Order: sequence, then C-alpha cells, then structure tokens
Amino acid sequence: MTRKDVQRDFLASVVVFLVALPLCMGIAIASGVPPVKGIITGIVGGLVVGFLAGCPLQISGPAAGLTVLVFDMIQRFGVDKLGIVVLAAGAIQILAGFLQLGQWFRAVSPAVIQGMLAGIGVLILASQFHIMIGDTPKESGLENILTIPEAMRKGLIPHEGDDPSHWVSAHIGILTIAVIILWQFLVPKRFQFIPAPLVGVLVASGVAYVQNLSIDYIEFQDSLGSSIDFLRMEDFSSLLDPSLLSMAIAIAFIASAETLLCATAVDQMHLGSRTRYNREMSAQGMGNLLCGFLGALPMTGVIVRSKANIQSGGRTRVSAILHGGWLLLFAGLFPQILERVPIASLAALLVYTGYTLINVQAIRTLSMFGRGEVAVYAVTLVTIVTTNLLIGVLAGLGVALAKLIYSTNTLKVSVDPGMNDKPISIKFSGAATFVSLPKMANILDDIPLKRNVHLDFDDLRYIDHACLNLLVSWKRFYEARNGTVSFDWKTLENRLLGGKWGQE
Repeated sequence: MTRKDVQRDFLASVVVFLVALPLCMGIAIASGVPPVKGIITGIVGGLVVGFLAGCPLQISGPAAGLTVLVFDMIQRFGVDKLGIVVLAAGAIQILAGFLQLGQWFRAVSPAVIQGMLAGIGVLILASQFHIMIGDTPKESGLENILTIPEAMRKGLIPHEGDDPSHWVSAHIGILTIAVIILWQFLVPKRFQFIPAPLVGVLVASGVAYVQNLSIDYIEFQDSLGSSIDFLRMEDFSSLLDPSLLSMAIAIAFIASAETLLCATAVDQMHLGSRTRYNREMSAQGMGNLLCGFLGALPMTGVIVRSKANIQSGGRTRVSAILHGGWLLLFAGLFPQILERVPIASLAALLVYTGYTLINVQAIRTLSMFGRGEVAVYAVTLVTIVTTNLLIGVLAGLGVALAKLIYSTNTLKVSVDPGMNDKPISIKFSGAATFVSLPKMANILDDIPLKRNVHLDFDDLRYIDHACLNLLVSWKRFYEARNGTVSFDWKTLENRLLGGKWGQE
C-alpha cells in the first residue's frame, strides 16, 4: 500500500461516511428501531466487516433491502427479539461460508432479485411517504399504497381540522427530494463528490432550524454506549421458536444474495483484486453475529455506499474501515447535531431510495430475455407487496423453477415434407419427455405412409424411456406399411441413453 493509496482511502472514507450517516438513521427509523441502532450496524460494518471482507472495496451497513423484513419481524415478535434473530442469521452465514456456498447464493435468478428489490422499493416508498408527511404508516403494505392519495391531500391541500404539521413535514420532505435530484443534474461535476443525499438532508435541516419548525426530529435519548442491548443467555431459548428461526433463515438468505450480487457489481467498477465470495460470506456472518449480540440491525453489502467509495478514489479496505471509525466518532461525540435532523427529511430520503430500487430499466432488460423473466419479476413484486418478503421471494423462486423445468422439457419438432421424391425430414430439438409424448405422437401419426423418412436428433438434448418406446413402436409400424425410417441409432443411444438401450 502506497502513501498515495492511503490519502485516497482517507478522502474516500469521509465521503462514504457522509453518505452512510443519513441512510443508517433513516433505515433504522423505517425498520421501527431508534436511529442509533442503524449507526451501530454501520460502525460494525466498517470496523469489523471492512477488516475481514472478501470484497475490500464493498461497504457494509444497514440496507433498505432488509427494512421490510425487519419491520415485520419487530411488529410480530417485538424489538427485544431482534438481536437473537440477527445473531442466528449471522451464524447461518458463517456456516454457509465454511461450507463454500458463497457462489451458490449468486445463482438466484436475476428476475427474482430485481423483483425483490422492486417489491421492497414499493413498500419502503409507500410506508415512508406517510412518515414524510408526519403521519403514521398503515398496518399493511397494500394499505399504505392505497392511502397515498389521502396522504398527498393532507400534505399538499390541508382541510380545516387537519393537523398543520402534515403540511410542514410534507414541504420539508419535498424540499429534501428536490435538492437530491437537482444536485445530481444541475451542480457541476467538480462539486458532486459531496453526496446528494447528505446535501438534501443538510438543506432541509437548515431550513427547519432557521424557521424553528414544529415537526418531529431525531431523538438520541441515550448515549451510544447505553443504546446497546446486549443479548442475555435466556434470549437463546427463543431459537426454539420455528417462526423466529425461519425469520433468521430469511434474513441470512436475502442478506447473502444482496451482498454477493453487490460484490459482483463492485468487481465491475474497478480493476483491482476480485471478490473472494466465501470469505465475504463469512465476514458478513461475523458482522451480523456481532450486530445481533449488540441488539443492532442486520447488515449487507450496500451498492450505494460501495459505488461512492470507488468513485471517491477508494483503493483498499482502509476506506471501509475508516468510514466505520467516523461513524463511531460522530455518533459518540456529536449526537446533539444529529438531533437537528427532521424525521420527515430522512423519510423523504428513503422515499427516493425506494423509488430507485424499483428500477424500471430492469424490466426492459429482463424483457430482452423473454416474457418468462418478466413474469418471474412481476410475481415476486406483487406477492411481496400483497403478502410479505419471504413468501414473495419463495413465490418468485417457484415461478423461476417452473419456467426452468418448462424450458428444459420443451420439445420442438419441425417437419420438412421433402418435395420431388426427397425424404421427409423430421428434426427434433430440446428434450423429449413423457410430458411432450402426445405432441410427438400426433406429429408422427400425421406423416404420410409409404415414404422415406429421416429422423434428425442432432439438437435433441435428452429423451426418456416413454418417448424412446414411442419411436421404436412407430418405426416398426411405419416400416410394416412399406415406408422406410432412417436415423443414427448409435448416436442417439450413446449420447442420450448411455448405451443402456439397444435397437429392438
């Protein structure tokens, strides 16, 4: 490591810290916990995971992708169960890394991942929209979506009897989003090393402070140290609850998939060392194990912070480690500054984040690979919004698996009638299984009698016993009626059947 690398890493760590700070707090609030718990996760993501990571330039911390799942878990089981669930998820990740399963988590269908992110984005946008206007989110994601028009009315066109804080909070939220967007498009590039989310929150906080607005602000009721909720021995008995254990498995799976997909994206942004996936999996597990012990939020690798790290000149893992140190220093020594941040501004930041997660461009990309990919995406998204994250992901995986089975078991048959006394050519491609047997039988039955027929199996990947028997039976039938059937039986036998069947 050169002196120049250290200087670049130092500057990059400051930028990443400025990006991470508002997101850590906003994600914590959206998850239903105090903002300090999000900062603790960010600290662990820097100081611990940054040191152990298999992807040195990836930045870890609380992620919007887990917000919905964590919020649902807290609503069902209480915040006191958060630590043990996160700890169990971390232990599962460590075990997966030890078993060299890192690469397998990358095998999740991109359509499922994009559908999951879009579903999470919709839920985050809908729930945080209500918080942005100083209101309370509804009990379900679908209800949050359906009541957005009423929330817009409260925030923009208040009626007599409405709480005036809705109007004030809404304008602070709109100001935050407007600054984030304008900063990215209107500010010269030489100033864009300053993160747009930070600028948006700073401007909104400054306006709220100068005008002394009567809205809700971040509260740090205790110091950073006293906000840590260490696990107790009796908490481990909760793991006997199948519901909590399934929640831990869901967090481990989704966090791992998101982290390793992020790591793949990070590898494409630089020319340095490539990700060691199993090491990254184990590092994330150690981070979540510690976060669970401290009662903090779960973590993943986060693409927004990782991209900021690389674009700001990060060269080694030092930038990730230092960003955790800045979070610790700032939250430990200057919490009173954070208490000037309006909750509506952080909610607006997450509304914008939710919108970016939906990523309409991903739909266009998936459509290039066929309607089936779009269907997987749509099923995952809609099921997440109408039920919950775990069921939505499982539904998406189920549709993706069904699509795979269908595509690998599809038989295509083309018939060339062979004019001017040429042989009839029947070309088989794909897979010939009992599912496609009726299709094959109908085509063979329609072949005119007393002709020369050639069967082409060059593009056939597989044939099962049922279809093989049909071919043998049809060949005998056709040749008994003064026709001829030719094909390379040995090639079919050896390539597809391993020589277990001979011509009868």
